[in-house]
Amino acid sequence: MSRVIVIIGPPGAGKGTQARLLSEKYGYPQISTGDILREMAQAETALGQEIRETLASGKLVSDEILAEVIRTRTARPDCQNGYILDGFPRTINQAHQLEELADQQQKEVLLVRAMVHEDVLFKRLTGRHTCPKCGEIYNVYFRPPKVEGVCDLDGEALKQRSDDNPESVKRRFAEYKTATAPLIEYYRSSGRLIEIDGEGKVQEIFEKLCSLIEGLISR
Repeated sequence: MSRVIVIIGPPGAGKGTQARLLSEKYGYPQISTGDILREMAQAETALGQEIRETLASGKLVSDEILAEVIRTRTARPDCQNGYILDGFPRTINQAHQLEELADQQQKEVLLVRAMVHEDVLFKRLTGRHTCPKCGEIYNVYFRPPKVEGVCDLDGEALKQRSDDNPESVKRRFAEYKTATAPLIEYYRSSGRLIEIDGEGKVQEIFEKLCSLIEGLISR
């Protein structure tokens, strides 16, 4: 049976990085709801404006919008053998929606939980700045540019995501704890939960994660 690998964790836990590495290893497309939503937010439509305002406020996008985004994306041929989800599901209701979709697609869902201390996460997010030209990511606490506010590679002025301000980050943490934490027990009860320490070197985290995934699959 082909699989859906879901990666959850609080904002800034490194979900996107591990999803990319898993995609490269297993050949599954990486589907980031955050990336898709930010792309849709650029559209000058009523839906685009709704998503734009929601992201800027730090609130979560509705289950209905997310479910439709996932259903549409996973219908493409590159998802036939499996796919990796980053940012969905975040609630029990979304988990039920994903289970229904996976059953229709004849796929098994595995959940990976990335665990990182909240003080580390806060610095990862509020200190994060990105070059709009080349995509290089910096952090004022952990990986600052040589010149403040300027990309080392092309001299472009760095940008910060609108939802990475301290107030939005605190709201996102609170919403994660309230809405997403119950997913842990939901998947643990069915023996499909993999928990990984998200602090440390990226490659070491990835190697341990692959070992845990393959161990669960082989059972």
